[in-house]
Amino acid sequence: MQEEGLILRKEVAKLAGVSEATVSRVMNGARPVREATRRKVLEAAERLGYVPSALAQQFARKRSGNIGVIVPYVPKVRLFSTYYFSEILSGIGEAAQQRGYDMLLMFRSPYEARDYERLYRTRKVDACVMLGSQDTPGELEALARLAEADHPFVLVNQRFDGAPFGTVEADHEQGGYEATRHLLGRGCRRIALLNGPLVYSNSADRLTGYRRALAEAGLPADPGLCYAGNYSRTSGAAAAPALAEAIAQGRVDGVFAANDRMAIGLLQGLRERGLLPGADVALIGYDDSEAARLTEPQLSSVAVPFHALGVRAAQRLLGRTADGSPADDASPVLVEKLPVQLVARASSLTYTPSV
Repeated sequence: MQEEGLILRKEVAKLAGVSEATVSRVMNGARPVREATRRKVLEAAERLGYVPSALAQQFARKRSGNIGVIVPYVPKVRLFSTYYFSEILSGIGEAAQQRGYDMLLMFRSPYEARDYERLYRTRKVDACVMLGSQDTPGELEALARLAEADHPFVLVNQRFDGAPFGTVEADHEQGGYEATRHLLGRGCRRIALLNGPLVYSNSADRLTGYRRALAEAGLPADPGLCYAGNYSRTSGAAAAPALAEAIAQGRVDGVFAANDRMAIGLLQGLRERGLLPGADVALIGYDDSEAARLTEPQLSSVAVPFHALGVRAAQRLLGRTADGSPADDASPVLVEKLPVQLVARASSLTYTPSV
């Protein structure tokens, strides 16, 4: 097939009375050609039925036509079944398709060296969306190299304060604040936080919002009421024994879990120990995933616009890579925050604190 293309290109060049290089320039649009020459080449190509390959056009234009999406590789975790990743990826894919791009998914092991620049050097991608980045020295250094080389990329739900990295995230500090304030409004005064790892800026933001709500209510932020999870349902279940004991002893009357998966694991673990969220303790999750509506009782949560985050991330990147300048929908703000919304359900609304 490749040889056939080369033969046709020679025939087009002969018929048009130009060189093969000129035919390539005209068909690929790589460099300007005089209008009269361009017309002769196109007429000859039409007569001979010559159509250049899409791959050749991409290389000539120095574009791959791919937007890369870097996702973490987590063994034994069905990444695409999680609400967080499936919604964000759907948004990225939708925006990429509208701009004529394909989405190339690439997994990043937590143990491998970060060499994101290679993806651009080999023309595998034109731009990258980074999902699941962590605030570690290796990650920061790799992203700084991309920024220095002016390679287009954007982070989703991970912010590096003081670094010149474009970021699209939800307002997680406000989300943590609203979740905690909701529990305070239900009469809770001893509120535990089941948080994710602090290498994620969104975990730190939820913690800040939690502390701000407590401070406004004149309550101390007790470090003993902060429990560590890893955003998995298993880690929520693992926190259940300690939290069940604290609830039974009256040391905890409300729990804010930093995502729905942990909240659901905790809810199941508490039920196994004879405690029912909504009756014995107020519980609120975060994300407002579909699973939040399927629990018993239904789970209060904070809705995060994950699909919109994916759309905005792709729009910012592809607006730039299309012609080198920002598109109408490309944000000039380095860190773009989308709003979150409290969704109250039975796991917190039916709770009545003991006198």
